[in-house]
Amino acid sequence: MEAVGRDILTPADGSPPVVLDEASYRLRVSPRREILELTTSPADPRTAGLIGVRAGGESRRQIAAIAGDRIGTPLYQILDDFAGASLVARWIWSQWLDDWETFAKNPAQQQSHGRNGNMVDICVGFAQGSSALETGGTRGQSFNDPAQVGSLENSEDPDGWHAMPVQSGPAMRRARRIDVWRDADLLMVDAAFQDSGTSPKGGRRGVHEYRVYAEIEAKTGILLTLQALPLILPFAECPGASVKAARMVGHKVEDFREAVVDVLPGTLGCTHLNDVLRALADVPVLARELDQSAGL
Repeated sequence: MEAVGRDILTPADGSPPVVLDEASYRLRVSPRREILELTTSPADPRTAGLIGVRAGGESRRQIAAIAGDRIGTPLYQILDDFAGASLVARWIWSQWLDDWETFAKNPAQQQSHGRNGNMVDICVGFAQGSSALETGGTRGQSFNDPAQVGSLENSEDPDGWHAMPVQSGPAMRRARRIDVWRDADLLMVDAAFQDSGTSPKGGRRGVHEYRVYAEIEAKTGILLTLQALPLILPFAECPGASVKAARMVGHKVEDFREAVVDVLPGTLGCTHLNDVLRALADVPVLARELDQSAGL
């Protein structure tokens, strides 16, 4: 797995964007999503303590304990997202393997997800009785036909995304962005999220995609409005989480890494939408950069 992240400031006077911070990592992961090797840029020797840690709640707790002083930086964001990105990564084999069902039922693969393979009530998509589940609580293998997706890069906004490597063969990508701007006493947020992969037929297919709009009171950091739009999801039950996401209104966004898990646990939430919402915890940091650039 490779990850790249950056913060950029787009000046109001139309001058070129300024890169405020950037980071990357490269890691190797076991079938059970345990970290086997990890190198980061900027280098941080403390991350050696993550070797052997399994993706999920354990990895997030250990990342917070080891590198909590980096919260609000691109490095922390991409490390924190390792849990979710590695969770969905094996989806790519459903597109490339003729014997995907046999592969997915391999014990090493099953135990890397949910509660040692039991997916019941992990999220709204895997609620009891969901079409996503097979008998015994294992994950079903029939995904909705994934949607064709185009390039995220926009020739009219070449600085809108950092450079993305060309992928070939079985390869997944999780792409996320958070755009923040001020409107008087409000912080306006437009966030986007997409999990996609290469297709043996050419092009890319999407398996998860959300768009989130939010208004935050700048002085207090309290979320005032939230709209979560499900665009691409694998199972019929998945979009139900978008309505429940409004339960985050009234909470301070800087607390979202913990608050989202408390307010939207299990079948109240979607694992991937929760990832989008948790990432909004960094909005106050981005807002401070806006204020400094404006001399506020």
